[in-house]
Amino acid sequence: MQAEQDQLARISAGDAAAFGQWASSVESSLRQTLRPFATLCDTEAVLQEALLRVWQVAPRFVHDGRPNALLRFAVTTTRNVALSELRKTNPTPTEMEALHRALDAQGEVQPVSPDPKLRAAIAKCREKLPPQPGQALAKRLEGTGDDHALAAALRMSLNTFLQNVTRARKFLAECLKKAGVDLDLELSP
Repeated sequence: MQAEQDQLARISAGDAAAFGQWASSVESSLRQTLRPFATLCDTEAVLQEALLRVWQVAPRFVHDGRPNALLRFAVTTTRNVALSELRKTNPTPTEMEALHRALDAQGEVQPVSPDPKLRAAIAKCREKLPPQPGQALAKRLEGTGDDHALAAALRMSLNTFLQNVTRARKFLAECLKKAGVDLDLELSP
C-alpha cells in the first residue's frame, strides 16, 4: 500500500509519467467496467474523458487507506462519464435497467494484469492500419481534446475523423481475428 501512496503523491504533484504508469496499469480494469456500455456509447471516448478527469482531480484526491483507492475513484468516474454520455441518447428504461443490473453484477473492480501477447497483437495490427484511420485512432487514443479538436488537429472534418476511427476499429477487429484473437472471449466479463 505504501507504493500506491507514493505513486499517488507523485501523481498529485503533477508527475505525468507517474500518472501514465498508473493509467496503463489500470486500463484493463477500467475497460472491464465499461463493458456493459459497449453497445450503448463510445467507450473509448468515455475512457479518455474519465482518465482526463482523474488527472485533473488527482492533486486534491485523498487516499482513504484502503487498497486501490485511485482505481476505485477512477471506476466511479468512468461509470459516471459513461452514464452522462448514455443519457444524451435517451436510453429506454429497459436498457437502463439492464445496464444497472450488469454494473451491479460486476461488483468491485479489481486491478487486471494486461496480457502481453494481446498487447503485442494489437500493436502489430495498429501498425498495419491505413494511414488516415491509423492517425485518427492514434489521436483518439491520445485523448487531448474533444472530437472536434482532434479532427482539426489532423485537418479532417469531424465526419471524416469519426469515419476513420470507425474504420480503424473495424480493421483492428479483422486483423486481430486473423491473428487468432477471440474478441468475444477477450471482451466478455
